[in-house]
Amino acid sequence: MTRICVDMDEVMADTLGEHLRRYNNEFGESVTREELRGKGLWDVVASDRLDKLRAFLDEEDFFANLPIFPDAQRVLEELSQRFDIFIATQAMSVPNSFGAKYRWLQRHFPFLPPSRYVFCGDKSILRADYLIDDLPRNLLRFEGTGLLYSAPHNMAATEFTRMNNWLEIAEYFRERA
Repeated sequence: MTRICVDMDEVMADTLGEHLRRYNNEFGESVTREELRGKGLWDVVASDRLDKLRAFLDEEDFFANLPIFPDAQRVLEELSQRFDIFIATQAMSVPNSFGAKYRWLQRHFPFLPPSRYVFCGDKSILRADYLIDDLPRNLLRFEGTGLLYSAPHNMAATEFTRMNNWLEIAEYFRERA
């Protein structure tokens, strides 16, 4: 059966939205997604705020209640009927995130068993036919077909098939079933 690995942050879960919310609340600013086009949040904040920006990610509750991108649940449930779906998240970059990410996946994607969760550091270890990810660097090292999920920081990337939302992902795999 065809195997699809799916990144969690900025593909299934709106991590950037939560990061922006915390940053803007802490510093009384109003940085928006639109301002980040082609850049990461790390690129636009003052250097003296980078430690605090990182500290948000290390807070126990940061990953606990992330909003889900529209249609992600429905499309992944449909895909799981025809494909082997694995969730592959770079949890090693934020070790405090393991528990919260696990509980988030259990709450929002109960049709995917925990044996399908891959908490890793380097996604080049993944062996699958497809990887849906927002980071071009992860797709470059992946041996299968990389699908780039659109996010403000990756808008300049052109070397991958771009997926702008979950409805496009559903259509892409409908043609490959």
